[in-house]
Amino acid sequence: MSMTIGLAGKPNAGKSTFFKAATMADVDIANYPFTTINANKGVSYVRSECPCLEKEKRCGQCVEGIRYIPIELIDVAGLVPDAHMGRGLGNTFLDELRQAQAIIHVIDASGGTDIEGNPVDLGNHDPLDDIDFLNRELTMWMFSILKRSWTKLARKIQAEGLSLEAIIADQLAGAGVDEYHVICALTDCKLDKNHIKWEDEDLVILCDMIRTISKPMIIAANKMDVAPDKYVSGLMDLDQMVVPTSAAAELALRSASKGGAIKYDPGDDDFAITSEELSAAQIKGLENVRSLIQKTGGTGIQECINKAVFEVLDLIIVYPVEDEAKWTDKNDRMLPDAFLMKKGSTAHDLAYKVHSDIGDSFLYAVNAKTKMRLGEKHELENGDVVKIVSTAK
Repeated sequence: MSMTIGLAGKPNAGKSTFFKAATMADVDIANYPFTTINANKGVSYVRSECPCLEKEKRCGQCVEGIRYIPIELIDVAGLVPDAHMGRGLGNTFLDELRQAQAIIHVIDASGGTDIEGNPVDLGNHDPLDDIDFLNRELTMWMFSILKRSWTKLARKIQAEGLSLEAIIADQLAGAGVDEYHVICALTDCKLDKNHIKWEDEDLVILCDMIRTISKPMIIAANKMDVAPDKYVSGLMDLDQMVVPTSAAAELALRSASKGGAIKYDPGDDDFAITSEELSAAQIKGLENVRSLIQKTGGTGIQECINKAVFEVLDLIIVYPVEDEAKWTDKNDRMLPDAFLMKKGSTAHDLAYKVHSDIGDSFLYAVNAKTKMRLGEKHELENGDVVKIVSTAK
């Protein structure tokens, strides 16, 4: 499992509730800043329709035709202004985020917490203010890393004819930045071609672009059930991906499902009460949650994770098999594996994903749905079931 999504935001915005709801991990949740000190890591899932629905029988790897593919979710310490300077638990927060391929920024859409996560009356803080400061902290974190030895590096690049992109990427490797990110950022920034002339503001512009490319973000407008309409609509009008969420409602549903009180699959917009031992208060509470998710189409938690993977990161799911007729592996397990891959990945890329030896000895692939032979450069599509043919034993 190589996919990691980071949960970021100020303290008390609902990150830990989001994390617990999405992973059912045992974490502390409290109504005060810095409940999370060390990063929590857990397994969550992206939801997709299973290809076995095209067959007469289910594969045994899905839940009634719904496939859940594991990803890692990391809930890091809350961020406050000037975290990049070490304020609050900022350094811990930023260092933990280096491994995230994308970030879900959990916003308190209710306006019930100030910029530092302290509780205030609902509607007393504009959640739009929280977005800019998180972006700035990430940018300034990268800038502080690059700035430390920039003067020395800039001269060395010029004197020794080194690759500008490679040196910057090497400096920012600890922030999860690679050379491709730097190349794209330099192309978009259009800074002076002579890097010796760059001032601090140029480095900040560059780091801001690198941050945008290397840490793509989706916003979870959390606490939507108590958020003023003006705040939710203001967030939804932003020129970036925003999903209204209620982590508390999702946690209630998953806890009730785990306890056998209801039948609920993550991402559904309804559930069925299965226990006859619930109290009137418990039933009323569940019906309140039902009213919310039927109105909004769900709690938003699964939607947020899915959009982070499929839209922000632009990934697809591919299912490798050994028997293209039965869609099974050598042990006769149907659709045993599901791989998340970048859109545009080829059949040869999938071969290497399965095993390096299979990639090295790749001959061709077969689309198990159409039975057509695929060349090494054939681009895969979401939901493809593929047999790899190679000379590997």
